Amino acid sequence: MSAPLYQSTIRSLPLLARGKVRDMYAVGDDKLLIVTSDRLSAFDVILDDPIPGKGEVLNSLTNFWLDRLAHIIPNHTTGVAPESVVEPGEREQVAGRAVVVKRLKPVLVEAVVRGYLIGSGWKDYQQTGAVCGIQLPAGLVQAQKLPEPIFTPAAKAELGEHDENVSFDHVVREVGQQLAEQIRDVSLRIYREASEYAAQRGIIIADTKFEFGLDDKGVLHLMDEVLTPDSSRFWPADSYKPGTSPPSFDKQFVRDWLETQPWNKTAPAPRLPQHVLERTSDKYREAKVRLGA
Repeated sequence: MSAPLYQSTIRSLPLLARGKVRDMYAVGDDKLLIVTSDRLSAFDVILDDPIPGKGEVLNSLTNFWLDRLAHIIPNHTTGVAPESVVEPGEREQVAGRAVVVKRLKPVLVEAVVRGYLIGSGWKDYQQTGAVCGIQLPAGLVQAQKLPEPIFTPAAKAELGEHDENVSFDHVVREVGQQLAEQIRDVSLRIYREASEYAAQRGIIIADTKFEFGLDDKGVLHLMDEVLTPDSSRFWPADSYKPGTSPPSFDKQFVRDWLETQPWNKTAPAPRLPQHVLERTSDKYREAKVRLGA
C-alpha cells in the first residue's frame, strides 16, 4: 500500500476542481483525469486526517462495478491509462488511484436508492412516516429492510453544505419527466443487481447514491464513484439485526466516533486518533476483498 495522499499535485495538467475526495484535471477538451485521494468527509466536512489506502480501494471498487454494470448503462470510462497523461515524476500520484474519463455534463441530482431504513431516511420516517414523499408502512424499525427499494433523490449542495432530500416531482421540475424517469429506473435496476451480487458475498448494501452525466449527444452515462464505501452503506450480513444501527464497512465507523465528540459538525473537525484511522482503513479494504474487486 502506498503512502497516504491527502491532495494530489499534478503540474502537467490544468486543475479544474477539488471535491471532498477527488481532484479533477483536464486532459484535452474531452477528457478528465480524476485522482481519488485518501481524504475523508463526514457530515459534509473534510477531515484533516487521510485514511491510508482509501483512495485505492474507492478507485478499484468503482472500476469493478462500472465493468460489471456496463450492460445496463454506458459509463464514463475511456480505457486510457492515467500514467500515460501525466509527467513521469507524477505517475506515483495516479498509480492505482486515478482514472481518465469522458468529460460529461453532470446531471445535478443525487440519485439515492434505499433498500433499508437508516440515516436521514430513518429520521424522515420517524417524523412523517415517509421518505422523500414516499409513504411507507407504519411500524418499521431502524435499519429494517423496505418492502421494495425506493428512489429518494437529493439536491446536490455546494461543497461544505448538506445535500437536501427532495421529492421525485422536484427532480422532474429540474431535469424533465423523461430524464427523471430514466435516472430513477436505471438507479433502481443498478441497485437491485448490485445488491444481489453483494448479498452472495455476505454484504448488505443498505443504500447508495449514483451520479449521472450526459454526453454531447444527450446519452445518459453513469459517472463519478459507484457503489463504494463512501457512496453507500455496506453492512456485514452475518451481524445484521433490525432495530439497531448495524456495524458497517464504510465511514460510519468515523461518523460514530465523531458523534461522541464535542463538535458542532462544522469545520474544523476533531483530529482522528490512530486507532480510528487504522480501523477505518481496515474496513475499506475488507469491503474490497469481500466483494472480489
